[in-house]
Parts: sequence; C-alpha cells; structure tokens
Amino acid sequence: MRHDSPTAGVPVLEIRGLTVTLPPGADRRYAIEEVSLTVGAGEIVCIVGESGSGKSVTAFTVMGLAPRKELKPVAGEVLLHGRDILGLPERELRRLRGEKMAMIFQEPMTALSPVMKVGDQIAEVLEIHTELGPRERRERVLAAMRDVNLPEPERLFHSYPHQLSGGQRQRVMIAMALVLDPALLIADEPTTALDVTTQAQILELVKSIQRRHGMGVMFITHDFGVVAEIADRVVVMREGRVVEQGPAEQVLGRPRHPYTRMLIDSVPSLTPPERPTREDAEPALEVRRLNKVYGHSGWFGGGRVVHAAKDVDLTVRRGETLGVVGESGSGKSTVARCIVRLVDITSGEVLIDGIDLAKLREGALRPYRRLVQIVFQDPYRSLNPRRTVGQSIIEGPMNFGLSRREALERAARLLEVVGLSADALDRFPHQFSGGQRQRICIARALAMEPQILIADEAVSALDVSVQAQVLDLLDEVRRRFDLAMLFITHDLRVAAQICDRIMVMWHGQVVEQGPTARVFREPAHEYTRRLLAAAPGRHAFGAERREAGDHV
Repeated sequence: MRHDSPTAGVPVLEIRGLTVTLPPGADRRYAIEEVSLTVGAGEIVCIVGESGSGKSVTAFTVMGLAPRKELKPVAGEVLLHGRDILGLPERELRRLRGEKMAMIFQEPMTALSPVMKVGDQIAEVLEIHTELGPRERRERVLAAMRDVNLPEPERLFHSYPHQLSGGQRQRVMIAMALVLDPALLIADEPTTALDVTTQAQILELVKSIQRRHGMGVMFITHDFGVVAEIADRVVVMREGRVVEQGPAEQVLGRPRHPYTRMLIDSVPSLTPPERPTREDAEPALEVRRLNKVYGHSGWFGGGRVVHAAKDVDLTVRRGETLGVVGESGSGKSTVARCIVRLVDITSGEVLIDGIDLAKLREGALRPYRRLVQIVFQDPYRSLNPRRTVGQSIIEGPMNFGLSRREALERAARLLEVVGLSADALDRFPHQFSGGQRQRICIARALAMEPQILIADEAVSALDVSVQAQVLDLLDEVRRRFDLAMLFITHDLRVAAQICDRIMVMWHGQVVEQGPTARVFREPAHEYTRRLLAAAPGRHAFGAERREAGDHV
C-alpha cells in the first residue's frame, strides 16, 4: 500500500452530488444518488461495492459513455480540472476522452476489435486526436507498448487480439488509454478475469505508470486484496450511495459503516484452516497419466503442438474437495474438460467405479455422464435465456428417465437447498442476480444426483459477499450429498478456505500437491511460492486479521 501524499492543488476529478435516474420499472429510482468524491493528481482512489452499487454507472457517467436515455443525470456536477463536463455536447466529450481522460475496461476481448491489429487500434487514437503522420504515430505506439512492458513491441504491433494472452491484451488496453498522456485514468475491474501473477503484474504496472505520469486514477473493483495493494483512498458504495470514504488505512483497518465491515469480513483469509483428512474414504474419481495434446503437423512437417496436460495424476475421494490452482494456460480447465469428456484425451485413464471413461464410446459413456457434473465460471452464459429455471433444471433428469412430475419435485427441493424458493421455477434467468444464477446452476448440477461435482472458476466473477455465500453453499452440498468436488480456481484465498487438498499446475504438469494447510504453510515448489507471493493484499487480509476458518 502506498503512503505518499497526493499532489496538492485542484483535483483532477471532482464529483459533487451526482444523481442519475434509472428507467421506469427498475428496482429503485436512482442508479446513483448524491455521489460526491474527488481524485487528485498522483492519487489512486478505489471505488468498491457489490454489483448494482453504482460503481460502473459513476465511471461511465464521468466518461460520458452511459446511455442517456436509460441513465439520465438529473443533479450534480462532474468537474474535470475544475470544469463541469456533465452537460457538454458529445463532440466535445469525444475530444476530452483520450486527451484528458481515458478508461480501461474489464474484458479486453470485447473492448478490442477482433479484425484489427493491436498496433493499428492504438494508432487510431492518435489519428483521431493528433496531427501526427503515420511514421510518428507508429513510433508513439511502439513507445507506449514498451511503457506497459509488452514483449517484442514490433512483432506484437502486427498481432491480432486473439493471438495475445489475457495479460498482454490488458496491457494493450492500458497502452491505448495512456498513449495521449491523460490526466485521469478510470479502470473498471481491469484485473478481475486475470490469474494471480498476471494480476500482480498489471497492478504494479498501473502504480508505476501512475507515478511516472502523475495521473489521477479511479480504480473500480470488488476485490479488497487489490484495494489493499494500490489504494491511497477508498470510496465504498451501496445501492447507489456513498456510505463511507477515507484513507485506505482507515477504511480497511478501522471501517465505520456496517456494510464496509461486512464486505471486509467476507474476504477469505489466505491462512487455511486445518481440515480432517479423508484418506480412508472411497475414491470417487481417479485420473492416471492423463495427456492432452492439441495441434497437428503442417504440410511440410511443421505446425504448432501444445501439450496442454502432461501425465496428470489425481484422486478425489467421496466428501473431499481437491483444489486445482495455477495461472491461465496451466492446464486446469483442460483436465476438467477431459474428465467430463467435453474433449477427448490423448492418452491416460479417467476411472469412476473402476470404469475407464476415456475408453468408452458415446453410447456406452452416456450412463456415466450423469455421475460427473460441472458448474462453469459465467452463470450468465450457462443458462438458456429463453428457458425458465424449471425447464433448465428438469431437462437432464428427464433425459435419464425421470417423469416430469418427479423432476419438478426434485427441482423444487434443490432450489430450497441452494437458498431459493420454489417459485423461481417459473421465472427466467434475467430475473435473477449473478449470485442467484450461480445457485441455479448448482441446483441444475445436483439434479443429476452426481458423485463428482467440478466447479470451474465458479465464484471468480462474483462479488466478495456473494462469493462467500456460494462458497458456503458448495461446502454445504459437498457434506450433505457426500460429493467429491474438483474445485478449479486462480484465487488462492478461495482455495485456502474450501479445499481439503491442493494440486498446483504449471505448463500442463502437476508440480506440487498435498493437504492445503501444508502446501500454503510450506510450499515445496518455487512456482507455488511465486503464486502465494503474488496474492494481492496478502498482508492486509492474513491470519492477523481474524481467526483462520471463520469464512467457511
């Protein structure tokens, strides 16, 4: 956490009593109400709160990107270097965007054009806002790419977004935002989808660039670990209002508002509780020497081959949770998809009840598909928007012979188990929050009465308080149904609190595994030590904050 004082003088950004209306029929009248905050030069202000708190509406209103027919400012001021920009015409706002203020979005794959080379996309900003010629634009773009530590800028200049890693795409977005040296940078959840080491690199990059350029930064996040790493000041929002703000040390260490305390208490500790071993329990899933190779030879013997999983061995016992951790590209999700047979393995065994699923053809495999169910990361894309919740839950059991009446009765019971009422059966996914949708996905998986539940980054997109509730739910259904759970995550805090054992993957290989408490306390492999060292806020939210195990 930084301790240096922000530059004195007129704030880069000052928001005074900003109120923005929601469309008629919304769950409340205002998206944000009487919001006031400042961002000084050389200062990082983190805005935190759950989904629907108004964080992003505040940022998009400042940038002039909020749809004014749906989100209409009706009171207040937005001052950029003392000038009220709230009522400016679109042409003037477009000029200010890039020259004076810029924004980094959460998902670079949707923010970048897939059909333009990344160098051209950065150069387009210069073409719109400057009189530079093609050669000068190219040199400025390459300098910006070097500034954000992109490797081989000359090569990446001619690459398309899909040819870059997630961290590299986010660096391109940062380079695009900073190429005109704006006074205000707004970052909207820019590290949420990144693994822990890439996240640490991006956070350090934002801090170093902010120091060099003296910018004011408004950083929107729901991750208090990120807040602890970079914030000078913190603004806490709830249901459109600011409920608390102040220096980071005060808000994190001595929160005044109950809502702030609840959010902080929901942050999982990095210190795992001691959990009883289940070595005497029957193995529900065994994977032996699993290999998955992607790629093929070219016309002349070339071609790219990727060994996504190399000789992976794992065992998950009934009633046990095995956590699989590692960076993007480590092979975690590949192993999960091989187990579920969403992809065919290259070699190895996947054993359930002594039957090798890897060798079964689709017809013979069908009875075993019921035994392994998976909950994916994004509940918004996991449910068919045109089907009611009931239709989504009963489809699987009815395909395996259950009558409609029995399937609906089971669905109603399971909705109660996951904390929703049975009347949710007749509603559609868009009528639920993200956390509620993930509960529905869990109920759908349980409706198949599986032996093994795979959670593939199932809580990484959720707010910290909703995440805590879903983790508690997963732990409860594991105990209640004696499930074997394979829990895939890049969030070491989550893994610390829910997993009995941990398996660390790197470049497709298992480099370390063992009881969670032992691996976190005494990591044997250098890569495991690097992962633990990169966890944001590891000092602010460790064992000294509260007793280990309070969360789950």
